[in-house]
Amino acid sequence: MLSLQKAASILGAFSAEQPEWGVRALAAHLGVPRATAHAYLAGLTGAGFLRRTPAGRYRLSWHIAEMGAHLTSALPWFPDARALITRLALEVRSVAFLCILEGDEVVCAIRERHPDADIDLPLDIYLPATATASGKILYAYGDVQPREFATCTVSSITTPDEWRTELGRVRRRGYAYSIEEWIPGQCTLGVPYHHGGQVVAAIGVQMSAQRYLREERAIRERVLGIVREAEGLN
Repeated sequence: MLSLQKAASILGAFSAEQPEWGVRALAAHLGVPRATAHAYLAGLTGAGFLRRTPAGRYRLSWHIAEMGAHLTSALPWFPDARALITRLALEVRSVAFLCILEGDEVVCAIRERHPDADIDLPLDIYLPATATASGKILYAYGDVQPREFATCTVSSITTPDEWRTELGRVRRRGYAYSIEEWIPGQCTLGVPYHHGGQVVAAIGVQMSAQRYLREERAIRERVLGIVREAEGLN
């Protein structure tokens, strides 16, 4: 899993704003040795996920787009959810995200960032379930039990009793938040996204904890209103 997470971090570094990477720059960006970055770039290129440009830099390959098309075509709710993420990022002026479960792994499938958001776009693909709003939502509605508790900060949940209490709150409220439980100084607010009578994803926003605590009620009502309106149109 560690190797998969490293590969996911490298793929996640490619974006519309940064479509190309050189080995040295990517290694510095991810905080890994240059040899490690080179090995993973070469491996992902050999597997068809990246391609090397004539200048010796790396870009995502069309194989990624083809795989994405196959995946989203199997999820009839995905196009509407993608549009919803864009709307959340624009209207809340934050990072907006959509997360799903793969087994018991919380996977961030979409992220978008408003230019005025007060945090950078996170790169993690696999998220710590017990320290994130998405994990709380997906585990609460998916009836999944954590294998371990991720101690990311001093605010992280670390005991089964705390976890059971927290999931009970999530089910009663219909939303979850993580205040400095995953990343110091940041907060995520997540809500369940329904399709066909089931929770298929967790959708929400991420920002500085300072801003969230200052505007908590307004942000929560705005996010809940946008998601419920979107679900009503489905």
